[in-house]
Amino acid sequence: MKDKPCQHKIFITCDCQHIRQEAKCNATRDNEGNSTKSLKCDDECARLERNRRLALALNIDPETHKDDHIPYSSETLNMFLQNVPWAQTQEREFRVFASNPEEKRLRFKPMPPTQRAFLHSLAEDFGFDSESMDPEPHRHVALFKSPRFVTAPMKTLAECARIRHSQRAATATSAAAAEKKVKPSNVIGEPYNGFLLTNAKFGLTIEELRSAIRPALAATPSIKFDISFQPDESVVLKATTSTSITSERDLEATLQSLKPGVSAAVKAQALGTIQLCRLDTSLNVLRRESDSASNGGWSQVAAKAAAPRMAIRQPVVQAKNAYTVLGAGKVQLGKKKEKEVEKLREESVVDDWEAAESAEEEREKVAGSVGSGDEMGEGGAGSVGSVAGSGGEEKEKESGEAEVPVEEAA
Repeated sequence: MKDKPCQHKIFITCDCQHIRQEAKCNATRDNEGNSTKSLKCDDECARLERNRRLALALNIDPETHKDDHIPYSSETLNMFLQNVPWAQTQEREFRVFASNPEEKRLRFKPMPPTQRAFLHSLAEDFGFDSESMDPEPHRHVALFKSPRFVTAPMKTLAECARIRHSQRAATATSAAAAEKKVKPSNVIGEPYNGFLLTNAKFGLTIEELRSAIRPALAATPSIKFDISFQPDESVVLKATTSTSITSERDLEATLQSLKPGVSAAVKAQALGTIQLCRLDTSLNVLRRESDSASNGGWSQVAAKAAAPRMAIRQPVVQAKNAYTVLGAGKVQLGKKKEKEVEKLREESVVDDWEAAESAEEEREKVAGSVGSGDEMGEGGAGSVGSVAGSGGEEKEKESGEAEVPVEEAA
């Protein structure tokens, strides 16, 4: 009985302890059995050794440079946490099977459905094919290496469970911090972090501005200002704080309390006009206090509604006497008629000047014919003269309207 080999199971590992294989001890009094045997390191072991040497040369802590990727599904981790010792034993079986390239199939002993479900889920994460075989109560799980299997996950189930727990804790902490923040509905834009000086005095210098606002900032020595001139001749003053002011909202409240004193100091020396503003790292103005007043919104509507309504003043029309109004109307009407008559006369002179000239020539001819009749005799001449005279009178009557404008024109 003393020469019988030991049947206790042990793990045989490689030199770097990465590959582990379960085997019987087989040790006797004269033979050490498998306790002194070791496995040969593979390519993965060589890669891990190179990474270890590189981290040692660069003084890098590998524990602080592990990523938070979890190669297992949530179902696998949940079932792992239900029975951690048993699940870790099954995981070791998986890793020994994955590290042996000669083994293509692994059969587990019969177990309940919940445990078989864990093996199927873990096989999916490793890249194995799994199948339940035989009916109850001898139903068990068999694993097969498929073409999609490459290597076993580098992280164990216990490590991934800790990573997931820390991730959930960080998420809960950030969610609680987000609830404590000011609601976006009550905050418009980013908080102010500086002052903007507009309408700056010609020839203003940074030292002159610092000396002017120094008394107003004496109560808050923890706040300093970076002063810079802008292309539009305005001046920006960005606040820089110490550790006493942690949040930007606290800085904005401090600047609002400082604004009356700073504004009074600037106005006292006629250096310009001060207002709050939001500045980026390059001292560019992103938002200014005057922009909030010009923006529309419910606040502007409410302000208009609250403003008192002013009555519209109408000009007072003095009452006039009825006789004065009628008399003025008659005078205006008479002047209007005179202007129309003059306009008609001017138009008649312009339009009938040729007719007036022909009438004048006709009258001269008639006068000449009358003189010749007087020389010829009284009888014939009288008749002719009378006829001519009558004809001349008729022509004169016909051309009477044309003669009037000619005389007026003359």
